[in-house]
Amino acid sequence: QVQLVESGGGLVQTGGSLRLSCAASGRPFSTRAMGWFRQAPGKERECVAAISWSGSNTYYTDSVKGRFTISRDNANYTVYLQMNSLKPDDTAVYYCASHRAPYVMRTTTTQYGTWGQGTQVTVSP
Repeated sequence: QVQLVESGGGLVQTGGSLRLSCAASGRPFSTRAMGWFRQAPGKERECVAAISWSGSNTYYTDSVKGRFTISRDNANYTVYLQMNSLKPDDTAVYYCASHRAPYVMRTTTTQYGTWGQGTQVTVSP
């Protein structure tokens, strides 16, 4: 079973940028869509971005469109989330996750079966 480890979180000022990485080990990876989710205190976990197994299709929640970019490197078992123009509302714990079923992409949390431990992103005003 794939294991996921996120990195790249931290404290940044409004308007700044961060790049999150998610390193996968084990199988499978290249046949699974991957997602980045976030959860702020008192709020439900939401899908921020997702990318299909091949990288040809992507999804972004409305609040991050034009600011965040998801990408993947199947050769190196890594998924990235480039976050630009960060806002205080982006403050949350960010998780990467692997889709349960191969070759499809959904954006609800129940469709993802393996999760990383999370990385904190804090955007100061």
